[in-house]
Amino acid sequence: MSHQPNKNVDIHDEVNYDPTVWVPRVHSHGTSDIWRRFWILLGLTIIDVGFYFTLPTGMLRNITFIVLGIVKAWFIVGTFMHMKHEKKSLAYMIILPMVFIIFFIYWMLFEGNFWGSFL
Repeated sequence: MSHQPNKNVDIHDEVNYDPTVWVPRVHSHGTSDIWRRFWILLGLTIIDVGFYFTLPTGMLRNITFIVLGIVKAWFIVGTFMHMKHEKKSLAYMIILPMVFIIFFIYWMLFEGNFWGSFL
């Protein structure tokens, strides 16, 4: 076995030291997408608060808040909980039970004869 000198650059060698080789550069890893989603969510929240003070109390107001809430939840789960980067099967495992829960709430309201009491 031959003993050869190490040809790697020693970081303590002041003559050949190049900090760009040893110090990684900071890269933006998709922060523009996060900021874009943030501004969209802020806009939806401002619209949500505006509807709260302008729409009259009733079923239209409730449906508007539910729809805006679902849209905001979709943005939050997709971006900040990284669901848009997951496999489709995992996303379906999370989304399908929510669909069933919403259907169950609809079904129970219908069965409980609640529809006529809030119109």
